[in-house]
Amino acid sequence: MWILCGILLVLCIVLVCWGRMQNRSLRSAVEQLRQLEEQDSVSRVRLEAPNAAAEALLEEVNRLLALRQEERAEGRARERELRRQISNISHDLRTPLTSILGYLQLLEEGGLTEEQQTEYLGVIRGRARTLQRLITSFYDLSRLEGGEFPLEKQRVDLRAVFSELLASFYTDFTEAGFEMEVDLPSDLPPVQADPGGVLRIGTNLLRNALDHGAGPMSIRLWQEGGTVVSSFANAAPGLEAEDVPRVFERFFTADKMRTGRNTGLGLAIVKTLGEQMGCTVTASGDQARFEIRITWPRWRERG
Repeated sequence: MWILCGILLVLCIVLVCWGRMQNRSLRSAVEQLRQLEEQDSVSRVRLEAPNAAAEALLEEVNRLLALRQEERAEGRARERELRRQISNISHDLRTPLTSILGYLQLLEEGGLTEEQQTEYLGVIRGRARTLQRLITSFYDLSRLEGGEFPLEKQRVDLRAVFSELLASFYTDFTEAGFEMEVDLPSDLPPVQADPGGVLRIGTNLLRNALDHGAGPMSIRLWQEGGTVVSSFANAAPGLEAEDVPRVFERFFTADKMRTGRNTGLGLAIVKTLGEQMGCTVTASGDQARFEIRITWPRWRERG
């Protein structure tokens, strides 16, 4: 009897000690949770004493805690990026607008020759067009990313589209002193794309070369397996090797001081439009030869 009582007493003492240990361990876990609440780094809550059921619960808590901490870090990163984008947008809109207002003030002051008036009006017209292109690009990119830009895939002759587009830009490239190399074979198969989207991509690539590049410039088309590949290549002064993977980012510009050169929305639109039409869009090269290559799916007749 005394032996049984002794065993029971020992068991009671063990259970009491175990219970206190578990309580202390759980209180410690609660305190860890409170401390981790304000942290961005991913950490784990641990038990000081073994308990299979509590450890399974904490494992799930740790998983949810890690997700929350990652979401918080991503949210802060998005907020920083949004601030940067807003700053860039403000700068890019303000630059041509300030120039327009400055020249208008000069015209209002009078005392200018007819030649000066014509020159200043030409500058104002050019800055206004730049401003118009920027606002249109902001709007179009927003619609593209929101899935509100309608695309209807049709049979498109890339050679015809690019030939007509190059003809419309002929004067611009001639005045800019570009040496042009054009290779648009007449025997290429049609591609599957949206005609308006193809025109916008070509326009943006040519405009990007004029605004940020230099000659010589090469524009080529060729067939590669079941696809047609287009290549727009030109010299790119100021483009560093680390810039190439970022050229399709919204609001990216190789002009790090942003001294009058606007944001890279044009290439962001090229990338987004191309991918939505089923194309592969890549960038490669360096200052001597920067190339945008697009692989277009070939048109398949529906039987």
